[in-house]
Amino acid sequence: MKKLALLLFMLNVTFLFAQKEISGFVIDNAGVALSGVNITEKGTNNSVSTDINGAYQINVKEGATLVFSYFNFPKQEYDTTDPILNVVLSEEGGQSLSEVVVTGTRATPRSNTTTTLPIDILSSEDLTSTGQATFDKALQYRIPSFNTAQTPVNDATSLLDPYEIRNMGPSRTLILINGKRKNLSSLLYVQTSPGQGETGADISAIPIDAIERVEILRDGASPQYGSDAIAGVINIILKKKTDNGSITVKTGITAEGDGEMLGVSLNNGSTVGEKGFVNYTLDFSKVNLADRPGKVDLDGDFADFGGTISGVNTLADVKSFLAKYPDAQTINGSPETAAAKFLINGGSDLSADTQLYYNAAYVYKKVNSFANYRTPYWGYGGGITLNDLPYLLDFFGDGTVASYKGYHPTFIGDLNDYNASLGYKFIRNGWNTDASITVGGNTQTYTVENSHNRSDIKDSNGVNVYQENSPIFFKPGGEAFNHIVGNLDISKVLSDKISVGFGSEIRTETFEVIEGDKASWDGFGADSFAGNRPENSGKWNRYNLGGYFDLAYDFTKDFLVNGTVRYEDYSDFGGATVWKLSSRYKFSDDKITLRGSVSTGFRAPTLHQIYTQKSQYSFSPGQGIQVSGIINNVSLQARQLGIPRLDAEKSTNITVGIGVKPLKNFNFTIDYYNIKVKDRIILGDKVATQFGTVAWFENSFDSRTSGLDVVINYRTIELGTGELGFNLSGNVTFENKRISPVASDNFGTTLDALMFTSRPETKWILGANYKIKKFDFYLNNTYFGKTTFKQAGLDSSLRTEFIPKIVTDLGINYAATDKLTVALNMNNLLNVLPEWEFKAENVTGTEILADPAQVKNQSNLITFNGRYSQMTSEGYHFSQLGTQFSLSLIYEF
Repeated sequence: MKKLALLLFMLNVTFLFAQKEISGFVIDNAGVALSGVNITEKGTNNSVSTDINGAYQINVKEGATLVFSYFNFPKQEYDTTDPILNVVLSEEGGQSLSEVVVTGTRATPRSNTTTTLPIDILSSEDLTSTGQATFDKALQYRIPSFNTAQTPVNDATSLLDPYEIRNMGPSRTLILINGKRKNLSSLLYVQTSPGQGETGADISAIPIDAIERVEILRDGASPQYGSDAIAGVINIILKKKTDNGSITVKTGITAEGDGEMLGVSLNNGSTVGEKGFVNYTLDFSKVNLADRPGKVDLDGDFADFGGTISGVNTLADVKSFLAKYPDAQTINGSPETAAAKFLINGGSDLSADTQLYYNAAYVYKKVNSFANYRTPYWGYGGGITLNDLPYLLDFFGDGTVASYKGYHPTFIGDLNDYNASLGYKFIRNGWNTDASITVGGNTQTYTVENSHNRSDIKDSNGVNVYQENSPIFFKPGGEAFNHIVGNLDISKVLSDKISVGFGSEIRTETFEVIEGDKASWDGFGADSFAGNRPENSGKWNRYNLGGYFDLAYDFTKDFLVNGTVRYEDYSDFGGATVWKLSSRYKFSDDKITLRGSVSTGFRAPTLHQIYTQKSQYSFSPGQGIQVSGIINNVSLQARQLGIPRLDAEKSTNITVGIGVKPLKNFNFTIDYYNIKVKDRIILGDKVATQFGTVAWFENSFDSRTSGLDVVINYRTIELGTGELGFNLSGNVTFENKRISPVASDNFGTTLDALMFTSRPETKWILGANYKIKKFDFYLNNTYFGKTTFKQAGLDSSLRTEFIPKIVTDLGINYAATDKLTVALNMNNLLNVLPEWEFKAENVTGTEILADPAQVKNQSNLITFNGRYSQMTSEGYHFSQLGTQFSLSLIYEF
């Protein structure tokens, strides 16, 4: 026994003497400490990571070699002769820090040329150079697969426009801020326009000056991030800088002399103590109304409304009014909008290996827009005319027919949006842990003015409660949504080949329909926008719990495989398990990268889709304004109609691509994608039932979307004494259609077009920038391809196509001093406007197009008799405002 003990002692002593401790710091060329650098004893799995201050300590064998690897630098090897080893990692041969991406993997960040997934990176300069006033419109002119446009009818939808990636609808793109989920908007799009039946986050609320960069993952990412990421992810990274603050004053106007804009934005930062920072942004803006009405057709308006100014149906009455007001007093364009935005981003190192971080934002927007003008001959359907509502002569005139010129209901929307995250990061034994809580919410409330309630409801004394006693000011209520999200994410680089990540998320969501005042919903409710009824109002909540595991394995320095699996369980519809497998192979000295992924995904029905039940006003072609409703899937009415409850959508995503970087300043990527969505959720067509004309949500059918994304960049070309750069990017849709029968007969050609052909089938962006001395020139050409509609009321033998157009933008920056820059932007320089035309589907369509009278009738049906002649009543493919000028003064301090 003594001999055995002595032998063990000798072995331990030998082992101890064979080990040595190596410690030091890792910094970059600028002397900035690098945290998370992986240090591995070559040929072993013995590894550690640097802490937040770049420090490390590792025990290795005598004569060992250490391998230092970091996601944006080439690997470097050092011997261990000295116990203190301080290392400077050089970017030479690697990627710049601006190319490092954190989106799309839960293990370790990588550069955009080594990711297994297609990711676009936009800098703050890329966004501001567009000259666009809001973040969503800046993306429209930088990302081909991203599309958004203002809706033709400006009521609640005017508070934020629907957007989408790859024609998949706003609900299928997940928005992150610093990697944390941003709250959805409370608005459900119910207008007959692109995005109908869906909701999304209000990205227009995010001030551009607060953004450091944007990472856009063009691939399904439900396994990494959960619901809503079927089409992709937009991760907004906020600024962290603590010096070189700036103040920007911006003004603008359209070539028509309207849409005046004035904005002031301040971005600044500061150190907090010795190890903290804070960056903050304040942004105030006001944009006036820009009006683009069409000329109303006399015959069409007379046919729809009857003409009852003098009490007798006469064409002369309609003709007299339209002679004085050819646009029938329609206001159609971009509404008046005022916004105040506040954002803060900060953090602090609590110790060598712990960090506290936080960000918060609050946005207030107020939008003033208009319903359609109620002409003196306006009809309400069912034979109701001005003769039946004589009190309108007193409400909007002096009591005489001659004084009555109609009235114009106004719509005022107030939006409050907030989000905040608080997190704690620490490193223990090379394990990186990130624990955070995120809150966010969006509330929208509405006001209707200059309107009335025409209901014939009598009290116990036989006196009509409304009509001649109706108020002309209403509070129709609104909607609210909020969530609370808890995240725990853990990752580690186990060796120079293996990195892992795992974590969990718990989220609770609450959706509220805010009841309107009684006059706004009683009977017919407020004309133009009826309020939320008590029985349709209330609060609804759910929660979900999810967990994921992510493994990245470098078989060689060129061949990487990444796998992720995720399970989520929702309190209202159950669980979902999804997975993703992606890979990348580099060769030819890293100049060529082949990449691909296959994944499954899901999207939970939103609370808005489950619980929204309401009445709404809408234009019915040939019938004027009609009232119809939406019934929700958990209502008694839905049960009686046999409508099933909603379940999650499921998806299968396939992406295959190639990236080539033959030169330091030249690269291009081509990626093919194929997305199948099963049990797609739609808001169906209105159907006549025992409860009236109603629509409802259902898991209706399967769809397939496929296409190609192309991105080409060539920068820093010496031209004279300046530098020239080019970029070309494009999206081509090969297939976007339904691939299974529908669940019921409430999915017609109009919905089919809104979902599958109402966004450009191809979109290309060709840009150039030239920097010379104190000038920067930006020229951008955006090609909007064909879009197709099948508007309600349009003859089935016809379709409407918007003609492809190229919109040209020019920007000029002049550095007047070291601190002052003057920026002039001319958007849509050549004043290109949307144009549409009818196309025949068959011989009958050809015959209609040969008859001018029938063409005119069909045109009236889809433009509300010419009120929306430039855009049609259901959509278009880019702004109808024409040329816009803006001038910015940027002062850095």
